[in-house]
Amino acid sequence: MIEIENIWKSFGENNVLRGVSLEISDGETHAIIGKSGCGKSVLLKIIVALLKPDEGEIFIDGENIFAADEKRLYEIRKKFGFLFQSAALFDSLTVAENIALPLTESEEKKFSAAEISRLVSEKLEMVGLEKTENLKPSELSGGMQKRVGLARALITNPKYILYDEPTTGLDPIMSDSIDALIKSLNEQLNVTSIIVTHDMFSVENVAERISMIHEGEIYFTGSLSEILSTDDEVIKNFIKRTGFVSQKIL
Repeated sequence: MIEIENIWKSFGENNVLRGVSLEISDGETHAIIGKSGCGKSVLLKIIVALLKPDEGEIFIDGENIFAADEKRLYEIRKKFGFLFQSAALFDSLTVAENIALPLTESEEKKFSAAEISRLVSEKLEMVGLEKTENLKPSELSGGMQKRVGLARALITNPKYILYDEPTTGLDPIMSDSIDALIKSLNEQLNVTSIIVTHDMFSVENVAERISMIHEGEIYFTGSLSEILSTDDEVIKNFIKRTGFVSQKIL
């Protein structure tokens, strides 16, 4: 379980998060929505201690990550795979080298070239990109780059996967493909997923629970049917601005 307790974060005079508290249960797929700049991605980075909050705590499986020393924090972070919004691939490296980075940079265990090759091929197959090992990121479409980033996130067999705007910049067909991949991986690997997005179509495709951040706080938490049936004007206006129309009968 991921427990987020009373998280506050400011940048200068901009109070981005104002006492955010939330629980993410093991095995669930949880979407965090809200307008641009509301603090969704900031919260994601705080969960893995890439950012430190001004106040508040994060507990991963009962352990306070901000009380952990550097060595223990490294161990906790190994439970996570992180898909960055831009995929964050290194242009100078091949697909295989990008995916293998968490293994080649590991200080704890040294992997043989044969092990790395096998694991890279295995993860590429999971994301539907077989035989692309020797390509460079510049030779891939935006959707393919996202898949490579996801393969890298999976290479350490994480318990938790964090997705930062996984469908941003993609056309509707490719977005649906990424959504289907996320859903398939959740079922196949039984991981816990947190998806930060403003794409309500993606939320409908993959999320079991939804939390909305508004004015720095958790404004709503519930199911898709609950968020679509609410009379709350803040939620209704947000959904209207996204252009979302449900494709399912709720």
